Amino acid sequence: MEDAASGVALIMVDGEGRNQIAVASGANLQLLPDLARQYVSLVTWAQVLLCQLEIPVPTVQWALATGRERGILTILNLAPAQQLPDTLLTLVDCLTPNAVEAETLTGVAVKGPETATRAAQHLLARGVRRVIVTLGTQGVLFCDGTSALHFPAFPVEAVDTTGAGDAFNGALAVGLAAGGTWEEALPLANAAAALTCTKRGAQTSFPRRSEVETFMRTLKR
Repeated sequence: MEDAASGVALIMVDGEGRNQIAVASGANLQLLPDLARQYVSLVTWAQVLLCQLEIPVPTVQWALATGRERGILTILNLAPAQQLPDTLLTLVDCLTPNAVEAETLTGVAVKGPETATRAAQHLLARGVRRVIVTLGTQGVLFCDGTSALHFPAFPVEAVDTTGAGDAFNGALAVGLAAGGTWEEALPLANAAAALTCTKRGAQTSFPRRSEVETFMRTLKR
């Protein structure tokens, strides 16, 4: 975009590795549906379509609808959290909010797996097919309307949690695109997020797949 600056984020991290992020969206807000439609060929070949909310909601809804029309598995990372219409949520095969984001969308105070299940049930009732609530050190809660499965977090010493959600969602998409089941892909995503927390920075902290697989083999031993 010639008339807008690139989106930037100011990240603050406390002594326990927790982060708070201030975002100046810049050119991100100019990615409107008419512009995105010009690149629809970049969507149609995919096995998994992963979206988030750092671009305009109408563009996210167009992308999810395009994925659904073509039989592509759609994942929405609810970040940054905001209220969404049911017409968008019904296009989501898997919604992946953290505890705060789940509370923002449902009004349910999420403190652990039990309350995460209640929040997930609210979202399933609004048309989402599956919900994964990430709970930090308490792991993740997977709910698809027929079962609720809790996957514990991997033990690591966190120095910076920035990017953990992005790493989780990226690894989840990779695992599913490779043909893995939800039960197989979720530990992979958990491990990627855990390793991300052991390094400072955002993109620079993301582990390679080989690191994740080595980490998981080490834990099994």
